[in-house]
Amino acid sequence: MDIFYALADPTRRKILELLANHGRLSAKEIYANFKASPPAISQHLKVLREAKLVKMEKRAQQRIYQINLEAMLELEDWSKQLADQWNKRLDALDELIKDKKEELQVKNRKDV
Repeated sequence: MDIFYALADPTRRKILELLANHGRLSAKEIYANFKASPPAISQHLKVLREAKLVKMEKRAQQRIYQINLEAMLELEDWSKQLADQWNKRLDALDELIKDKKEELQVKNRKDV
């Protein structure tokens, strides 16, 4: 399962936010936060598990969910790398604009 497919749905993002805020939650505690039916939320939890964004532990009849920190850290590293690449490009663009402005100022002084 693709991690970005899993993150594309607002309900799944909300589940991740709940787990981030509360740590470990049972499926029942997660269901209680949504108007959708438990089977619908269960499907969202399945997608999150398959994408390895959450871990599930069975305790008797309960299923306890928590964020998979390793997967979240990998996602964070990837997004930081992407942001760094864009920041370098934007810094280069800023430098180019600055140089062009200086060239225009010099040209305008010569023309006066």
